[in-house]
Amino acid sequence: MAKLNIKNSLLLILAALIWGVAFVAQKDGAQLGSFTFNGVRSFLGGFVLIPVILLLGKKKPVEKKSDDKKGLLIGGICCGIMLFIASSLQQIGLSFSDTDAGKAGFITALYMVFVPIFSIFLGKKLNLRIVISVVVAVLGMYFLCINDSFSISKGDILILLCAIFFTGHILVIDHFVAKHDGVKLSCIQFFTCGVLSLIPMFVFEDPNFSNILSAWLPLCYTGIMSSGVAYTLQIVGQKDMNPTVASILLSLESVFAVLAGMILLGETMLPREIFGCILMFIAIILTQLPSKKEAGLNG
Repeated sequence: MAKLNIKNSLLLILAALIWGVAFVAQKDGAQLGSFTFNGVRSFLGGFVLIPVILLLGKKKPVEKKSDDKKGLLIGGICCGIMLFIASSLQQIGLSFSDTDAGKAGFITALYMVFVPIFSIFLGKKLNLRIVISVVVAVLGMYFLCINDSFSISKGDILILLCAIFFTGHILVIDHFVAKHDGVKLSCIQFFTCGVLSLIPMFVFEDPNFSNILSAWLPLCYTGIMSSGVAYTLQIVGQKDMNPTVASILLSLESVFAVLAGMILLGETMLPREIFGCILMFIAIILTQLPSKKEAGLNG
């Protein structure tokens, strides 16, 4: 039975904090080139998860979900392709000066609204609460992104597209993680994303080893902390936790992104944009609240 656990809750909040600060690191590393940055961080994330896999394998050898190596490889590659598209759109969007880390964090968090909507195509019903959350999210997007000239920036559009592809990424993971080990799946997806980033990196960018070394801090943070550490915290933290509570705690990522942008980058938000953030956060929470039937089952 799912339950509220203080230790697990703190682990999930820590994961959300790491992911929120990662938006600042991504913004800081934007000058490196979107595909170069994502390629290097993905390889780092993959390598970091290798010792995690070995450690978990020694501790819990009997909990292996599947020995289907071919299925695991196919699942990891599929997840990696979706991650490559989503993370590329996100990193390119962050390279625009008018799309700051805090705003990007909230727009990206819209995947929590999109997931239940996209689930309709998988045969799930759309209830009134989800419809209301979509309306609130659209209003939030308006106040957050539409400027005085009634236009939305290119960076904001790319981040919105990124949220849509992260929705697909979550649904693909949900499909494969039921059959295969989650950490192994994530490790393969990171290496897949890294390999796919190499092609546009050499075609559209001019990767320079000295430039990569100069961006070691944001690369190490996003590769090691955001990918390896935070993902492991999420897996450990979600064990025996109410999935609704876990989702709400992880959605704090968007709040931490705004705070990190203000503290570390000196970003500021207009009252209109702050109001938009509040509306979007309400929409995110609404999508994660259980229905009366679910509440009864989880109680």
